[in-house]
Amino acid sequence: MNRRLTVRFWKNYALGSLKLEQDSIQHIEDIDLRILSLLQEDCRLSFNKIAKKLGISVGTAFNHAKNLEKKGIIEGYTLMLDSSKLGYSLTVIVMIQAEGNFLVDVENEISKSSNIIAVYDITGDYDAVAIAKFKDRASLNDFIKNLLSLPHIKRTVTHIALNVVKEDHGVKL
Repeated sequence: MNRRLTVRFWKNYALGSLKLEQDSIQHIEDIDLRILSLLQEDCRLSFNKIAKKLGISVGTAFNHAKNLEKKGIIEGYTLMLDSSKLGYSLTVIVMIQAEGNFLVDVENEISKSSNIIAVYDITGDYDAVAIAKFKDRASLNDFIKNLLSLPHIKRTVTHIALNVVKEDHGVKL
């Protein structure tokens, strides 16, 4: 493949990816953003309280929230736990290199662990990163040994967080 063709391929690939990302972004009304902000602060808020805070009818608040659910913008309602107060004092970041075309299989297998809270595809020297919580070094050790025994994992690097500076899963709206 000559250089011009290669550049055109990557340019088209990048533009195509950008178009796909833009196509997946949905139009969100101002009222929807305000409802989402309130629910991120406290997902237990009733539609009555949301309506009162925003100066809208309860029916409007309800319909907008249900529409956000249908669109998949609201994926569910949950609470945030202080994992350290539940005994999960170790936060671990694991960088993973996978063999060939097996990245998805590796990520799916890693995701099955109850200690894993997030798995991401990444760029750079590693293919994926997993974030996990553990109660003690022994359970972390067992996890890492099990991880290294999985097929198609070439290499891992494990980092232990010494201090949690910020841990917020909300999005600034």
